[in-house]
Amino acid sequence: MAAINNSSLLQIDTGILKKDACIVIVRTEWNNAVVDELEAGCVKALEAMGLLKLEVLRVPGAFEIPFAIKHCWEHSKKKNKPDAFIALGCIIRGDTPHFDYVCKAVTDGVVQLNLQLPVPTIFGVLTVDNQQQADERIGGVHGHKGEEAAITAVKMIALATSLKKKL
Repeated sequence: MAAINNSSLLQIDTGILKKDACIVIVRTEWNNAVVDELEAGCVKALEAMGLLKLEVLRVPGAFEIPFAIKHCWEHSKKKNKPDAFIALGCIIRGDTPHFDYVCKAVTDGVVQLNLQLPVPTIFGVLTVDNQQQADERIGGVHGHKGEEAAITAVKMIALATSLKKKL
């Protein structure tokens, strides 16, 4: 089982932080109580790191996340291009295969975005079997996946910035 204590993710040693970075959070309306908590943790962590240029976009469900991110990127002005996207959602298994299709579609969509866009898209979508598992990931025994997504975004922005300077 993946556990946050098996990772050094929470150690924020990314070098010089790009304080004017623009981060767009794309979050779902489904399972709103959980996603509200993911968003709150994400925003709290970003603000604690001094990042204040945040935008939140709401989409109906997880399936729509990749479209919203791609559309946002394509229609943002050159001087206001986001430095990273964070996808937030919660898909809870039900009685039909719908769960599997949605999980695969959003995962594949985020992978494609990471290969096509010049900025990272962070996967902060919970794919869980039940509400208890969701609760454990918004500040419970499995940490706070919203905060982890924020830290991942900052680290990926720093990586992209350092690679641009090196290459």
